[in-house]
Amino acid sequence: MRLCSIASGSSGNCVYVGSQATHLLVDVGISGKRTENGLKELGLTGRDIDGILITHEHSDHISGLGVMARKYEIPIYATQGTIDALRRCAGLGDLDPGLFRQVFEDRKLTIKDLTINPMRISHDAAQPVGYRISYGSKRVAVCTDLGIYNDYTVECLKGMDALLLEANHDVNMLQVGPYPYYLKQRILGDRGHLSNENSGRLLCRILHDGLRTVLLGHLSKENNLPELAYESVRMEITMGDNPYQAGDFDIRVAKRDEISPVIQIA
Repeated sequence: MRLCSIASGSSGNCVYVGSQATHLLVDVGISGKRTENGLKELGLTGRDIDGILITHEHSDHISGLGVMARKYEIPIYATQGTIDALRRCAGLGDLDPGLFRQVFEDRKLTIKDLTINPMRISHDAAQPVGYRISYGSKRVAVCTDLGIYNDYTVECLKGMDALLLEANHDVNMLQVGPYPYYLKQRILGDRGHLSNENSGRLLCRILHDGLRTVLLGHLSKENNLPELAYESVRMEITMGDNPYQAGDFDIRVAKRDEISPVIQIA
């Protein structure tokens, strides 16, 4: 099983998850050309993609969806609320209604040899979800765009072998930064985005001996720095109420303009 971030950040998100037989994208928030270039680096083309899992309808998660889905006739998996919102997005162009596949929170579905289990998240979108994907006993998750986490979130993310988790902003940078007040409040709110500190605190509750790699993703260009996200999360882990040190885990920051190293889960 493989996990790779093709792009991750407030300006565009696209994640690859796959096995030898099955290849999925979680969101296509970058151009079709960038998506195809990322797939090429993985030894794949758009024709190899078996499905696109959409977390929600915001542009940084769907801007390349129309191009990729039409060109390669790729099925689009999303909740009904998200599907309805996508159909209202004029920028996507015409999409064949037959490409849409409805998913349900906490109801598993199978795409070839991969099992997908959507989970609820708190974000200001129609019906947003994160995705847990398993191959046999191996499990990965992609969980971004959540303003808060709770016991449900923790239970959903326990037992992962690898995880892409949001570390969107540094609270101090956001508060003194150039964003208007209403936007700052949206980001800081319960349906906004997860701060570096809260990302680290969530990790403290789901760490376990089998967790191989954590990718910190969806960093804000204006309100965060990769080094700051990395060190803030590591500090929360080391200082937190858990038996681990940050150095016990492979923690990386997913870049907005480069694909990440491929995480192989044997």
